[in-house]
Amino acid sequence: MSRLPDDVRASLRFFAFFLANGTVDMDLLDGIDYRQALMQDGSALEMVVTIFTNILDVDEAGLVTNADLAQDRAAQWIRRYCDPSYVVDPPFEPWEVELAGP
Repeated sequence: MSRLPDDVRASLRFFAFFLANGTVDMDLLDGIDYRQALMQDGSALEMVVTIFTNILDVDEAGLVTNADLAQDRAAQWIRRYCDPSYVVDPPFEPWEVELAGP
């Protein structure tokens, strides 16, 4: 079995760091301490990771081509979760929020 490419693992590691540190997309989430809200509901954290990984694109060389977009879309979901008046633009496509696995 093959391991995930280094660049993919690095993107996941950085996203986890920013998420736990409260620094995901500082412009969009300025003033919103989303960490406690995500930890109270495991499904919310699950969806944030799902969106990030569903959007993450990897080229043939194993390099991530859109980590910023993946993080931005996850941040939009967080913002909507914490602020129901926020409108996600463009709206999420079904494949972006589709949970993987059983």
